[in-house]
Amino acid sequence: MARLNIAPTKSNLLVLQRQLAFAEEGYDLLEQKRRILVFELMHRLARARQIEAQVTDALRAAHAALREAELDLGSVALDRAALGVPEREGPAITEQHLMGLRIPHVTWPLTEAAIPFGVGGTSASTAEAWRQFSALLPPLAELAELENAVRRLARELRKTQRRCNALAKLFIPDYRETIARILDTLEERERESFVVMKLIRARLATARMAPAKTPSVAATDISEPNPRHS
Repeated sequence: MARLNIAPTKSNLLVLQRQLAFAEEGYDLLEQKRRILVFELMHRLARARQIEAQVTDALRAAHAALREAELDLGSVALDRAALGVPEREGPAITEQHLMGLRIPHVTWPLTEAAIPFGVGGTSASTAEAWRQFSALLPPLAELAELENAVRRLARELRKTQRRCNALAKLFIPDYRETIARILDTLEERERESFVVMKLIRARLATARMAPAKTPSVAATDISEPNPRHS
């Protein structure tokens, strides 16, 4: 049974057909959007896993260099050297648009900064630790961008999937079933009208072919002469 309670008229049929065509077109667009979102999500997810693995290895090496510097200088001297490191410029954040989404684009300037502390009071392992931690900043910025994009794409993908399911499983089937019911009703009415018109034509044809009535007896008597007056 169709779920739409609409009178089976030709005007309603035309309205439903237009709405169904619009819904099917919308479903096609949403399906294309869903495929693009899936592709972009999987691409960024794979890239995020790759960068995460690189950052994990680089962090392990950087912490090893930091432990080596701590062994050379001691924790107090290392903390004093770290306090002298000037604050660097932060990442540049812009926006990129994808399928109606605003996704942050994070980049870290790849400038070769000079070692912020002198030779005295530090060691080569201190400079190496500083270099390795500084080299981690660009991939960490990219990883933050990718993780943010993955979350936003996944959320938009869920919304798009729900809309596709609503159109494919509820809206479009109900409209198709209602249109089929209206078409069946209109065809039945046309058949009934055709049968009625056929019966009317048959009766009119029978009436035209009926023979003319014979003259009545009274009319015959009036036309014959009276024998008493002859």
